[in-house]
Amino acid sequence: MIDFNTLVLFISASLLLALAPGPDNIFVLTQSMLKGAKSGVFITLGLCSGLVFHTLAVALGVAAIFQTSLLAFNILKFIGAAYLLYLAYLSFKSSSKSSLQAEKNNLTLFQLYKRGIIMNVTNPKVSIFFLAFLPQFTNPQNGSITLQIFILGALFMLSALLVFSSIAFMSGKLGNWFKRSHNAENILNKIAGTIFAALALKLAFAQR
Repeated sequence: MIDFNTLVLFISASLLLALAPGPDNIFVLTQSMLKGAKSGVFITLGLCSGLVFHTLAVALGVAAIFQTSLLAFNILKFIGAAYLLYLAYLSFKSSSKSSLQAEKNNLTLFQLYKRGIIMNVTNPKVSIFFLAFLPQFTNPQNGSITLQIFILGALFMLSALLVFSSIAFMSGKLGNWFKRSHNAENILNKIAGTIFAALALKLAFAQR
């Protein structure tokens, strides 16, 4: 079993990493401002569910493929970049619609959950990060390395869930204040679209 001091260090590091600006928490922030805290929480649940994939990838050695195979890394990152560009397109499209049209095209909570999963899973850098980060807190003397990886992955998910949910609630309140004005809502959609496009370019040019 992982010793207590290692767990405290890992959880502290995980919370700090979740707080550091990145595609996932920026995604939660912008979508919570646009769609409300509840939507942000379901996106967060999707993002955290996506971390199950990356944890499995590390535990089963699949993440090493993304680190060693340029083709596999590029295929997944371009899928992720294309999806982010699609989200940017939807945001810019929403900014040009009337409020009534926007209401007709509201996503369900399950659709938001799926969006979070897709965004997280299609980022190969998360698998590579987990491959570099999680094993540092394992010790063969504490038992099965695979089991330790699963425990650490679960703790990282809980840390991300806590931080991202907090961001969702705070951003949701801020978004409610902005959305009193229709123009402000359009501006938020354009900002979100710009952020998604920038994240897509960043991911497309990412190196292993």
